This record gives sequence, C-alpha cells and structure tokens, in this order.
Amino acid sequence: MPAIVLLGAQWGDEGKGKATDLLGSSVDYVVKYNGGNNAGHTIVIGDEKYALHLLPSGILTPGVVPVIGNGVVVDLSVLFGELDALDARGVDTSRLLVSASAHLIAPYHRTIDKVAERFLGDARLGTTGRGIGPTYADKMSRVGVRVQDLFDEKILRQKIEGALEQKNHLLVKVYNRRAITVDEVSEEFLSYAERLRPMVADTTLVLAAALDQGRIVLLEGGQATLLDVDHGTYPFVTSSNPTAGGACTGSGIPPTRIDRVIAVVKAYTTRVGSGPFPTELRDADGERLRTEGAEFGTTTGRPRRCGWYDSVVARYAARINGVTDFVLTKLDVLTGWERIPVCVAYDVDGERVEEMPMTQTGFHHARPVYEFLDGWDEDISSARSLSDLPKAAQAYVTALEEMSGAPVSAVGVGPGRDETVQIRSLLG
Repeated sequence: MPAIVLLGAQWGDEGKGKATDLLGSSVDYVVKYNGGNNAGHTIVIGDEKYALHLLPSGILTPGVVPVIGNGVVVDLSVLFGELDALDARGVDTSRLLVSASAHLIAPYHRTIDKVAERFLGDARLGTTGRGIGPTYADKMSRVGVRVQDLFDEKILRQKIEGALEQKNHLLVKVYNRRAITVDEVSEEFLSYAERLRPMVADTTLVLAAALDQGRIVLLEGGQATLLDVDHGTYPFVTSSNPTAGGACTGSGIPPTRIDRVIAVVKAYTTRVGSGPFPTELRDADGERLRTEGAEFGTTTGRPRRCGWYDSVVARYAARINGVTDFVLTKLDVLTGWERIPVCVAYDVDGERVEEMPMTQTGFHHARPVYEFLDGWDEDISSARSLSDLPKAAQAYVTALEEMSGAPVSAVGVGPGRDETVQIRSLLG
C-alpha cells in the first residue's frame, strides 16, 4: 500500500487536523514529519474539542499508530504535558512512537529564540518563541542533541557541553543573560529518559515494514507550504520543510512509495506572524472572518490575519507539492456574504501576474486582482453531498477547483468531525 502526504496549502491553520481525522479510520499510521510545538491542530469529536501541538492527530483515532518522525524537533516537557492531558480525558496514548533520531529542544534554544526575536525589533519574524528555529539551526550545525542521546549520559553531556560552549558566549556577552550549566540541561533531559524509552524506535524501519505489510501510512505536515523554509515567503517562514519533499526526509519514506498528496486549503486565507499577505483585509470584513471563523492560534492564541481566497497561492501549492486532492475547509464561514471576492492574479508594479512572483520583492509588491462570486445565506452545516449545498456555494467550490490546479475532494461545512461534504474518496 502507498503512503499518503497531507499538508497545508496556505500559511497554516487550514484545518489539517480535521482532514487527518477524516482519513483516520482508513489509515494505520499517522506520522508527523516536521516542525515542533510551534503549531497546532484543533479537532472536534462530538462535544469534545482537542488542541494538539506536538502530537500527531492520529493519536485520537483508536487503532492508529501515531509516530513522531525524525524531522520533528521535540520539547519533552510539552510532549509529556500533552500525553498527560489526553490520558486524563481517557484517550489511549500507549501506541505513540518517537524517532530515535528526532532532535530535542533544550532550555537554551527557548531562551535564545525569545531574546533574539526581541532584539530584532521591527525586523522580527513573528516566531512563537518555543525554540524551534534555534534547534533546527543546531541540527544543521551538527551540535544538536537527539532522542537517542538520552540513553547514553556520557554522550549526552558531551553534546550539551559542545552546544553551550558557543551558546553561553551569546547569552552572556550579546544578550546579557545568565550562562546555562551543563548540569541543569542534562538533569532536565534525563528526568524524562525512562518514561520516554518505551516509545523510542527506529521509525524509518517500522514504517518501511508497515508499507511492506500493506498498511496505509499518512504523513502529516506541520505548518504549511507558504511557510516552508525553501519554498515559502522567506524569511517569514518556519525552520523546516512542510512541503511534500519534507515528508520524505522527515520520515525516511522514499518518494517512490508516496501515492497521493492531499493539500488542505481554507475557503478564505489566513496567516499568523509577519510577512507579506496580498489578500489581507484590514477592515470590517477581515474582522468578521476572524470572529466567525474563530481565527485565533491553537498554540499561541494570537489573532490570525484574514483575507480572501488566493488562487495564485493554491496553484503554487499544487505545483510545488504535486497535489492530487484538495480538501476545502471552513466554507460555512462565508455564509451570509452577498458577493465573495476571489484573488485570481496579482498586479505587480502594473503587470498582471498569474503565478507566484519569483522574488521576495515581487511578492511584497503584489496586489490582488479579484473576481467576484455570488454568496449564499443558507445554513450549510448539514450538507453531506455537493448537491446538498446551495447553488451559489456549489459554484464557489467549482470555481475554486478550476482556479487551483487540482480537484476538490472534500469540503468542510462546520467544525464537527462529521460536518464534511465528501465529493470523492481521498484514498483514490
């Protein structure tokens, strides 16, 4: 059986958790392959709402094996805090596997992230301050600490010493903070070692064996396409690769075993943090989208910037990721608008551009070119097939599909687990 990639097509917060949950009963493994606790999924099951930050969404589906892949950076305090919270609500978390090669977020990473962002002032990037970027930087500089290092105290201390040799100079001499000792970091890490040990595995081997046995593996991306460190709106991006290519490096599953790429796209557009956003609304319509869509960060609580649907971004995501299916979420939030603008191209310094501008400057100067589609007033939350939707809502979905470069296979019409219009199977 093939592996399936599920990722975000915009700047995150598209509803990937719901889409993962929609597939959950059909898959055997759900793998988080990038990022850390710098983003979250909100999943509604009946009357229960679950906010996940580090854990894969599959942890809520009985029988599914949730996996934290080698491409993830792990804050152990957050990991066990989430596990404890789910355990207290009766969720079985015993199936979780954690890659031995995943990198660990240390106290000095969190400190550096916060103070560095503060020092940037107006040039700040809008990070969550959770140590994600500094941990990935250490990974690339080959001074990172990995999960497997917890089980060899001598190696652990050597790695922490090597990292602090440079970090303490930065903290003390540049940021005027106290030095961090090897003992305090190693003690924090080692306090989790025995509880973590049963979860740790060679996850690349586990996943390869699962595929060989005909199991279905879902690779779940954190953040989204436009936040990819290579293909996003750099430098206002995350520190990993949420795109389909990152699914391979972050899980150890080769591209030849990936059969489908499902991209989740919101019926409008949001982003959190700094950076260009061509369709952003700074008026009453933007505030209405934010309020009716409950557009506040799952992890940070920050209000999200809101704007109309951007088909240029969607086409770019389709091209970069090789999207086979779109899942369109939050269509219900658009109920009540008489006309709904959709961005079909950009005006960049007087020139009409229908694909993503090549340069950061070009994207910064991009102004949306809109077409207007008819709105609808009917409550659509009970719709379960495309024909159940009002004609105008059907036309909106069809228009977005034609503009965006891949078929729309499911449409979210409410926050609940079952509030979805299924147009075609996401499993092919």
